[in-house]
Amino acid sequence: MAVVLRPLGLGDLLTGVPAIRAVRAAVPGHRLVLATTTALAPLAGLVDAVDEVLPARELAPLDWDGPPPELAVDLHGKGPASHVVVADLHPARLLTFASPGYPGPTWYADEHEVRRWCRLVSEGLGVAADPDALDLAVPAVSPPVTGAVLVHPGAAFPGRRWPAERFAAVARSLADAGHDVRITGGPAERDLACAVARGAGLGEDAVLAGTTSTLELAATVATARVVVSGDTGVAHLATAYRRPSVVLFGPVSPALWGPPPRPQHLVLWHGDGAGDPWGTELDPALARITVDEVTAALDRLLA
Repeated sequence: MAVVLRPLGLGDLLTGVPAIRAVRAAVPGHRLVLATTTALAPLAGLVDAVDEVLPARELAPLDWDGPPPELAVDLHGKGPASHVVVADLHPARLLTFASPGYPGPTWYADEHEVRRWCRLVSEGLGVAADPDALDLAVPAVSPPVTGAVLVHPGAAFPGRRWPAERFAAVARSLADAGHDVRITGGPAERDLACAVARGAGLGEDAVLAGTTSTLELAATVATARVVVSGDTGVAHLATAYRRPSVVLFGPVSPALWGPPPRPQHLVLWHGDGAGDPWGTELDPALARITVDEVTAALDRLLA
């Protein structure tokens, strides 16, 4: 049995997929248990390397009643708090980044999130880890719409949330050009999505936020014509399904969290990487991205 710890957000789960696949390659004869949040369990089931999902909460002890696993891997952070979570399972082998009391590969703050975890597994377990192995299986559910242009205005923190009125202007431009525009988001983002729809002159039927399950959202992204969003989980879903995307970065450099260098993924950024990703005010770098820049990028992908 191998246990992999990754109980974070949607983008965190998806950027960890190549490393999870590398762990599977390192221990092909063992069941792989992914410890992640209950909310992400349905998506975790779409990762072909995962045999079982263990509900987990960030930095909380795992509810593990099995024997000590042969291997436990911390894909949560640089430690030591997250290291303790997996060490408490008393695995035969423990893989973490180096921190006091825990030997392992060195953590580099300026490393891309995908490559960081691939390197941990590659150096720690002696297997190749492909950072481009980001693909996710398409869920076996019917999406509420196919072939739509998806506008996703939400983000976990205000610092990474481009202004709603600018998203509305982009959505209006897309709708005026004849595209089927839908506004996506989670239940907590429905008011924001409705405001964007109103500003774009769209009806409430264009708002998918708060009406789709996690798997329905994934299925919708998997068939999208294009996705436009900030630096948030839906951008990583577009990457996982190789759908065209325009991603707006602000406080965090795309060199750390951006999509792979594929022609269908366009990144807009005017920052220096010194912003606060958990900021409570719009990041100045994100504020410098204009509506015209976003519509021009979308025009390139929709041409």
